[in-house]
Amino acid sequence: MEKLLVNYEDKPCYDVIIDDSFDNFPEDIIKNNSKVLIITDDNVATSCLGSLKSIIRNETEVFCITPGEDSKNLDTVREIYAFLINKNFSRSDMLIALGGGVVGDITGFVAATYKRGIDFIQIPTSLLAMVDSSIGGKTGVDFDEYKNMIGAFYMPRLVYINVTYLKSLPDREFFNGFAEAMKSALIRDQIYYSWLIDNMYEICEKDPDTLINLIRSSLSIKKDVVEKDPKEESLRMILNFGHTVGHAIEKYKGFELKHGECVALGCVCAAFISWKRDYLTMDEYYEIRDMFVPFNLPISTEMLDIDKIIDIIKKDKKNVNGSLRFILLKKIGKAVIESDVTDDEIRASLNEINFDEEW
Repeated sequence: MEKLLVNYEDKPCYDVIIDDSFDNFPEDIIKNNSKVLIITDDNVATSCLGSLKSIIRNETEVFCITPGEDSKNLDTVREIYAFLINKNFSRSDMLIALGGGVVGDITGFVAATYKRGIDFIQIPTSLLAMVDSSIGGKTGVDFDEYKNMIGAFYMPRLVYINVTYLKSLPDREFFNGFAEAMKSALIRDQIYYSWLIDNMYEICEKDPDTLINLIRSSLSIKKDVVEKDPKEESLRMILNFGHTVGHAIEKYKGFELKHGECVALGCVCAAFISWKRDYLTMDEYYEIRDMFVPFNLPISTEMLDIDKIIDIIKKDKKNVNGSLRFILLKKIGKAVIESDVTDDEIRASLNEINFDEEW
């Protein structure tokens, strides 16, 4: 078992427990007279719900959403509100997010807004959520075509990560999460980056001890960043490495690519610009690019309309007063926030990943 304490505004806030069972789940975190609503999706419910329900002694309800990004909207939130009201949930009751990033984001947003705030626990079941979205307090939903446009910062009471859930995860979903682990290493820890390379085989084989180390290392990086900048006013922006282009591709492709797959493409673009600015060597750029390949993550995609991608990037909610803030690598393990990345630089990076059958 590994345990991290995440602080918020310089005060202890919540524990992150990483284990290969529920043996260390702190049952007393749920009050004896509280009701519990587990929010999950249809896929996760089949493989993961039984083991969680077996350790909860309280009166428990379950709300299942349709899997996928299409459920991450205000209509789903409204349905959960109605369910909570119908079942007479009060502010002293609790929500549990059992699932990947979509379930976690929706549950956190409902928790932040139902009766002005109700406690919730994150139990991520995907590698993507385990290494990234389960901590930091970002919650929210998409609005029309805009990703994560409506949300709030709201901290969970606990994050409990049971790595055995990864055994039932399809390979594509598993490798989808590796992109965020790689991102963490690239922006903050060159030693961790080398560790990922050295443990490539064990990661792909889903070795439990290796996965616990991977998750702990990734979350330690994110913990350090979000504690210093909980509301994403400065430093926390570096966690968006690969996401500026990645989110644009995700939207442009109509979410047919997974989030991590788009982040991998975005990381390649950001590393490419870093190389062209002489921050990285050519060898470092190509090593970063090629490191995604063993994990079945794309380093190119078909037939992008580059002008449309750039237009989407310019509408990103992270832009301020028309200024595009782009995360680059000054070196492996050190990210920088740049406000002078040009359309031509972005265009060149997109051409780098744009696979055209005519060539």
